[in-house]
Amino acid sequence: MTVGVLKEPSTETRVSILPEHLATLKKWKVDVVIESNAGAKSFANDNKYAEAGATITNRDEVLRNSDIVLSINNFSSDDISKLKPGAVVLGIYQPLFNAALIKVWAEKGLNVFSIDMIPRTTRAQSMDVLSSQANIAGYKAVLLAANKFPKYFPMFMTAAGSIPPAKVLILGAGVAGLQAIATAKRLGAVIEVFDTRPAVKEEVMSLGAKFVEVEGAADASKAGGYAVEQTEEFMQRQKAKIAESVAKADIIITTAQIQGKKAPILITQSMIEGMKNGSVIIDLASSTGGNTELTKNDETVIHNGVSIIGNSALASDMPSDASKLYGKNVLNFLQLIIDKEGQLNLNFEDDLVRGTCIAHRNSITNERVKALNP
Repeated sequence: MTVGVLKEPSTETRVSILPEHLATLKKWKVDVVIESNAGAKSFANDNKYAEAGATITNRDEVLRNSDIVLSINNFSSDDISKLKPGAVVLGIYQPLFNAALIKVWAEKGLNVFSIDMIPRTTRAQSMDVLSSQANIAGYKAVLLAANKFPKYFPMFMTAAGSIPPAKVLILGAGVAGLQAIATAKRLGAVIEVFDTRPAVKEEVMSLGAKFVEVEGAADASKAGGYAVEQTEEFMQRQKAKIAESVAKADIIITTAQIQGKKAPILITQSMIEGMKNGSVIIDLASSTGGNTELTKNDETVIHNGVSIIGNSALASDMPSDASKLYGKNVLNFLQLIIDKEGQLNLNFEDDLVRGTCIAHRNSITNERVKALNP
């Protein structure tokens, strides 16, 4: 069996697997073909892949000869036409936002596995690409904010006077939020955190941040690390509380997303207009609309002296480690669908295989995606 790795679009710096991952695939009796320069932006050149046992070739050959094709981002229609009938494709395809595209793939007879849909259970932690990449995003968000912020993060006592510490507000204490707390704390900031899940309070406080509670939140314990939709009454109370913290904050990092839906608006234009000049907002939910009313994806908006940076792809700013972690997630998942003889074995009795599969045998298998294709 052959696993193929494609070069990602020009805006993507990561690659599905690095040369260091190939030894595992070789042990499984799997051949690997790599599109030329697939790992160049992740600091893994073709020579390194070749030394690890891969065959370097062009894109068409990878598509035509691979039984499993790894590509972080979506395929073009031209790519799809060149794939083997019944080929497995694996990547981050966001099927709840690309339902029409998934329908086309299903009709082409592809076996589509979107690893961002893997059930977020204890057993799946080693395959959870959303968590591994969000960890990096939370870290990079704080560094980006520190670079943009026109003042120090830590408190300084100098002969010329005292500098107070930066005040950081983090909305959402999932994986990205918790890493942002830890990083901001190491830089010496004073941190407040909002989250609708009371269960994260202890984690937040253990990292040295203040947890701001709003009573009456809907239970999000079974949402797989995502936010859930809240009642209008709760949203009004939450906005009032957030507004108090926003007015005092120098830096805000927002991370709240609802799977398959537009990100909730947590910061209004009027809140932003009440912030200090030079303040910075990093919106990690920008690809699904953003957590502020003024966020624009992949853009920096400056409003009343406040910089609002919409960036949901911060993991790509650290491509070497991002690819290393992503590749390990992928290998752990491939172990579920490749047997000891190196052959494809789609065991749909396994809840992780079943939960990650979006299309099989010319039809969409995920009920939520199916509902979006009436």
